[in-house]
Amino acid sequence: MRLLVDSASLWYRAFYGMPDSLQGPEGQPINAIKGFFEGLSTIVARYRPNEIAICLDADWRPGWRVELFPAYKANRIDEEGQEEEPDLLTPQIEPLLHVARLAGLSIIEAEAQEADDVIASLAVKADSEVRVMTGDRDLFQLIRHSELIRIIYLAKGIQNHDLVDGLYIENRYGIPGNRYHLFAAIRGDVSDGLPGIKGIGEKGAAEIARIFDSMEDVLSAAESSDPRLRALHQKKILADREYARIAEQIVTCRTDLDLDDGQLHSWRERADLISLRKYCKELGLGNTVERLVATLDIK
Repeated sequence: MRLLVDSASLWYRAFYGMPDSLQGPEGQPINAIKGFFEGLSTIVARYRPNEIAICLDADWRPGWRVELFPAYKANRIDEEGQEEEPDLLTPQIEPLLHVARLAGLSIIEAEAQEADDVIASLAVKADSEVRVMTGDRDLFQLIRHSELIRIIYLAKGIQNHDLVDGLYIENRYGIPGNRYHLFAAIRGDVSDGLPGIKGIGEKGAAEIARIFDSMEDVLSAAESSDPRLRALHQKKILADREYARIAEQIVTCRTDLDLDDGQLHSWRERADLISLRKYCKELGLGNTVERLVATLDIK
């Protein structure tokens, strides 16, 4: 089994889920680091993957998506043009990644691409079962590529996570499991600055996605007054057709990135146990590192 970790999603969840009173010996914050590896250990212990990738954003706002829609994630930009990030989280990210490296875990990113695109490309390339660890619903779309892909959705927490497959999507949204990307394109995503098609909310998006396979089909139906599409929806789509033409492309994860996945299984050979324990002692991670070592079976 291949485990793909949406790293930023997990460290944000850890940062907000663990008390900021957690500090290292020198008073440095460690709540995100501790929560990240506690969560990772829990999932590894449960699913026992033999391949693990820690996936990163090389560019959280890729130029090709911004070119399509300039407002993409613009709502997250700070005064310096960078992604807004909690002051106590930023200094934890590099130490967190250093712990992962010392544990031998593969850290994978792709130039000018988001972690979602890295995850999608690694997921479709796998010849085994895939589990994607994330708190981001955008990645629900990946289940359409293979019955081997499932999403470990963390909205309810690590222990009580949902395991998302086609049936989950059908039951929760009332749409075919393989059409989540179309549903998301119509609905929009406020957190990413994507408005969706103006005037069509989640219920309307689900109604349309139950009938049509793609945005191209939806636009064609609106332009030809297809009776399967309600007149109100036809009007809304035609009024916002410029956005409709690009929406599906923006929300759809790339699956064509050329990534080296040949080392995802060999963390035990790369791990530096002495350095890992020494560094984690400096951070004050205590039992967290020992649990990680035991779960990853590092000798």
